[in-house]
Amino acid sequence: MSARNSQASKAAARDRLRAERERQAKRDRTRRQLVVLGSAVAVLAIAGGVGYAVVQANKPSHWEAMKEEKTVVAPKNTEGTDGTTVVIGKKDAPKTLELYEDSRCPVCASFEQAVGETIHKDVDAGKFKIKYIGATFIDNSDNGEGSKNALSALGAALNVSPEAFLEYKTALYSTKYHPEETDDKFAKDSYLLEVADSVSALKGNAAFKKDVENGTYDAWAMKMSAVFGKSGVQGTPTLKMDGKKLLAEGSDNPPMTVEQFNTALDTALKG
Repeated sequence: MSARNSQASKAAARDRLRAERERQAKRDRTRRQLVVLGSAVAVLAIAGGVGYAVVQANKPSHWEAMKEEKTVVAPKNTEGTDGTTVVIGKKDAPKTLELYEDSRCPVCASFEQAVGETIHKDVDAGKFKIKYIGATFIDNSDNGEGSKNALSALGAALNVSPEAFLEYKTALYSTKYHPEETDDKFAKDSYLLEVADSVSALKGNAAFKKDVENGTYDAWAMKMSAVFGKSGVQGTPTLKMDGKKLLAEGSDNPPMTVEQFNTALDTALKG
């Protein structure tokens, strides 16, 4: 091989080697760019995920949102702001009994089981009207939803009729259906509908069922709960007439028997 050919071969080899090194360097740069890009995307994805989680964590719950809801659907048979005035009975009844209750309250259940029928008879007889104020404070003790959900369902019953409302309230407090305070069964629509099947006006009532499942009166329930919160009443059940509490004689407790109730009522009606 001539010197000239040898030099040309060496030059060609050097060119091939240089070209290969350049291709490899380009591949390395591309790989590094992809790694950096992938890392950036991963960081953005993580940041986005964290941001979404923070937003979701700070997002108000359904019931908290219902507290601030401006558009309130009030049941029929209500009056006042947002329909939170619920008065049941004959219009010409001389007095009004204010009744403050929480659907999950075990003492309310005992009261209703003992005295509820007597109250209904007195209302039918025109002795007095009932002004109902529903509370949801028991939910606050365990982050529950049953008091709120049951109050919303009571709104759906009231939308059917005052009679359906009273019968449904009686059923919710009955020995058969009222759960232990620690068991938040009223949070389940299915259970509230099961209880409703014991009330003739609500059993098979498609409109009532839809209102319960859709939470039609959830905002109304929270507005009613706010009325209770502003009332100054500290516990349930509380009974008032003419601004004065009805108490079992000689005590600071609500009347828990028919005899105690009748004694307290007679005094209140004469006052």
